[in-house]
Amino acid sequence: MSLKKESLSDVQLHLAALHGDALLLRKILDSGKVHVDSKDKDGTTPLILASANGHYECVKELIEQGADPKSKRITGTTPLFFAAQGGFLDVVRLLLDKGAPVDSLSIDGGSPLFVACQCGHIDVVKELIERGAQVNTHMKDRASPLFIAAQNGHYKILGYLLERGAQIDCRRTDGATALWIAAQMGHAGIVERLLSAGADVDAARHDGATPLFKASHKGHSSVVAELLKRKPSLGILSNGETALHAAAFSGSLPVCKQLIGAGANPRLKNQEGRTPLDIAAKHKRGAVRDYLKSCEGRGRGDE
Repeated sequence: MSLKKESLSDVQLHLAALHGDALLLRKILDSGKVHVDSKDKDGTTPLILASANGHYECVKELIEQGADPKSKRITGTTPLFFAAQGGFLDVVRLLLDKGAPVDSLSIDGGSPLFVACQCGHIDVVKELIERGAQVNTHMKDRASPLFIAAQNGHYKILGYLLERGAQIDCRRTDGATALWIAAQMGHAGIVERLLSAGADVDAARHDGATPLFKASHKGHSSVVAELLKRKPSLGILSNGETALHAAAFSGSLPVCKQLIGAGANPRLKNQEGRTPLDIAAKHKRGAVRDYLKSCEGRGRGDE
């Protein structure tokens, strides 16, 4: 249905769907003055509005009166996309029962499963996958549902996706993996779960930064502890730095102590010829500077 200027009846129908007024919605539809799939300037239909706000009775009424569960906004997003995003399981089930495409993608590659993972709705995630949603779908930037669950710290969803065959080391276009993003965000539980499932501890982003490097740079001590259990690289990375350089830069004394304790060499020089001590001194990280100064003569770590 092509977009056209909205009539008063169109506006009233949209408002009824938005606010969940099923009686008014039915009255407007029964008047015959408006199309059940009338669209606003963004391509939004009453069914999309009702679905996005979890108004089950309105969704049911609209579908019974012929609303198209496959309708899309100009962004490519469907009623199911918005119901999944809002976590409205009853609406999700109804839409799927009525033929809504489970894996319909938005223009940026987003799917109902993707937004359910992003927003932490595990019941919706399970329903979508049981109805055939592809676990390893991805956005245009190649971020997968597993990546997004890891990024947002949704432990149960991540575990369920792994059980259903999610590719653990699938990379975003910049090379980042689920483990990488979980390490950056400080989600220690997620990091432990991914490592236990076999994630590559040294999987680096295209700029050479590893999960340990990012966790060290962010000062995520609990994440660093999990990563160190898997013997990650403590030497010079392809970005010309070490994790200890990153910790010195950020001024994280606990992480510096963890890395030194694991065998990191405080004497290694980065691509600019600076040691972690040099970095700490340059950026006025007093406590880290003093600690590294006391370590320099110990020769900890491999050259």
